[in-house]
Amino acid sequence: MSDLILHHYPTSPFAEKVRLILGHKQLAWKSVFIPMVMPKPDLTALTGGYRKTPVLQIGADIYCDTALIGDVLEHIAPTPTLYPEAVQGAARIVAHWADSALFTASMAYNFQPAGVAQVFAGVPAEGVQAFVADRTAMRGGAARMASSDATSTYKSYLRRIDSMLHRQDFLFGSQPCVADFAVYHPIWFTQERTPALAGILDATPEIQRWMARMKAIGHGTVGKCSAEEALQTAHSATPVAVQAEVFQDDHGIALGHQVVIAADNFGMEPTQGELVAATSTRYTLRRSDDRAGTCHVHFPRVGFTLKKVSP
Repeated sequence: MSDLILHHYPTSPFAEKVRLILGHKQLAWKSVFIPMVMPKPDLTALTGGYRKTPVLQIGADIYCDTALIGDVLEHIAPTPTLYPEAVQGAARIVAHWADSALFTASMAYNFQPAGVAQVFAGVPAEGVQAFVADRTAMRGGAARMASSDATSTYKSYLRRIDSMLHRQDFLFGSQPCVADFAVYHPIWFTQERTPALAGILDATPEIQRWMARMKAIGHGTVGKCSAEEALQTAHSATPVAVQAEVFQDDHGIALGHQVVIAADNFGMEPTQGELVAATSTRYTLRRSDDRAGTCHVHFPRVGFTLKKVSP
């Protein structure tokens, strides 16, 4: 198997989710740091347009979205599992809620003035302005939750999570599952990046103890890799053959057509390519780039739209 290469930056909550999963599975991986804001030319040479963080690269196969990355890492290292059979459905639903509703409320809470001052300590004014403009563009014009509403919502969510941890170490029992990693990363940002606002956790002691258990998992074995080395790795590799026989057509678009895939509500930059696989859980596009060569770019079905490119 080719090296696992994670394209990320240190303060990304979603990247922390994947870094901790890599640690949970005791995997070795290489780290490529990417910019926090656009442009991201080295990353988009691999993805074709997708810009969110993180992205997992294995040779010439590029995996977008942390839900799909979790599935890929589970296939590579099935134990310890992210998806215990008895609670797999519930764990996936909680993970999806955490990556959407919990994340939205927590970040609106974290980016109050006191939090902003800590996140951007020492950053020039133009850097702060660039970040704000970038995230506004990612929302596609949608309004951000007001901090007062976010505070109320976040407190309610934290109480519910705290109750799930009563008399057990993790959300669904004695071992962490995908739900733990998804719930952890928005709260991690509050605790680690905006400690001036971390007092909101004082009312939920079970969460505080659980956070310590999660942090102790660590990030696995990390090596360094430059963006140029990652591009060279993709260019010299061949994408893994796809399983076309499991094709699931929900759009009336046959394999082989040029399509565009984009996130459905945040960071909606499109990726265009040839549809070479569409299973019950993911799409795969084949695309070529002068720097990255021919790659397969993979997306989950949930959270993404698929459209045929007009002739």
